[in-house]
Amino acid sequence: MLNVGLIGYGYWGPNLARNLAEQEGAALRAIADMSPECREQATRRHPGVTVCADAESLIARRDVDAVVVATPLKTHYRFAKGALEAGKHVLVEKPLAGSCREADELGALADKQGVRLMVDHTFVYTGAVRAIRAMLERGELGELLYLDSVRVNLGLFQPDSNVIWDLAVHDLAVLDYLVDARPVSVSADGARVAGFAHENIAYITVHFDNGFLSHFHVNWLAPVKIRQMLIGGTQRMLVFDDMEPSEKVRVYDKGVDFAVQDEQARRQILVSYRTGDMYSPKLDRREALSLVTQEFIDAIEQRRAPLTDAASGARVVALLEAAERSLRAEGRRIAL
Repeated sequence: MLNVGLIGYGYWGPNLARNLAEQEGAALRAIADMSPECREQATRRHPGVTVCADAESLIARRDVDAVVVATPLKTHYRFAKGALEAGKHVLVEKPLAGSCREADELGALADKQGVRLMVDHTFVYTGAVRAIRAMLERGELGELLYLDSVRVNLGLFQPDSNVIWDLAVHDLAVLDYLVDARPVSVSADGARVAGFAHENIAYITVHFDNGFLSHFHVNWLAPVKIRQMLIGGTQRMLVFDDMEPSEKVRVYDKGVDFAVQDEQARRQILVSYRTGDMYSPKLDRREALSLVTQEFIDAIEQRRAPLTDAASGARVVALLEAAERSLRAEGRRIAL
C-alpha cells in the first residue's frame, strides 16, 4: 500500500484527493494547505486523513511514501525538491517547474534518489488522446503535416502566470506525446488586454526538423469554451473536440495530392482532392485523472518511469520557456 500526502487543496487538489482515495493501491494519509477554508473542506470530505497547514511537516512524515504537489507554479520546484530530498516519490501538477533549469534539476535529483518523479499532464491520459496515439502508431493518418489547436474560455485568470503557462501547457503536452519528430524552434505572440498584468491571449507556433508545423491559440477572454485540435496527415485528417459529449474524435478520409506534370514547368501542378467517409472511434471513458493516479502507483510498484515522466515534463517546460522568450522578443523564433 502506497501512503500518499497531498500538498494543495485549492482548485485541482480536491480532484486529486478523490482519485487517490479511490485507488486500491494507495492510501491518502495527509493533506496540507495554507487556507483555513480549504483545510475545513478537506477535513469534511476526508475524515480520518490528517489535515495541516504546513507542507514541510507533511513531507517529513514517516508514514508518507509519496507526495503529490497541487499548488501554484511558483511553489512546484520548492515542494518537489523538498520531497525528493526526503526520499519521497513525487507527482507534480502541470507544468513540472517554472524553468528548464528547475525541471532538469528535479529530474536529476529523482534519479539520484532512486525515486519516481511524474508530472500530471492530464490530457495525455484521456481516452481521446490515447486513441489518437494508437492511430498514429498504426500509420492511419499517413505522414503528419500539421497540428492546429484552439483552447479558449472566459477565465480562469491566474495571478502568477500568463495564459501560455496555464492553458497552452495542456496542448504542448499532448503534442509531445503524439508527435515523435523533434521540435527545433518556437515563436509566440500575445497581448495583455483589459488591464491584466500577464498575457491573456497568445498564439504559439512550434517548428519541427521534418517540416511538420504545430500552432496553438490560447485565450482567457473568449465568450465560449472551445477545446479543439486538428491533425492533418497525407492519408487522413482528424478533429479532436473535447467539448463534444459523444464523438470527441472524428477521423476524415480526406486529403490533397499534388503532382507535378512537367519537371521543366513546375508551375503546372495538378491538385487532386480525396474525399471519403468519416468515422468516430470508440473511446475509453474512464476519468483521465484516475489513470494519472493509477500510473503513478504502478510506476512506483514496478520501479519504472511513468508515462509522463520527468523527461517529458522537462520537454514541455522547454517549449513553454521558449514561447515566453519569444513573447519578450516580439515574436522572434527561439531555437530549442
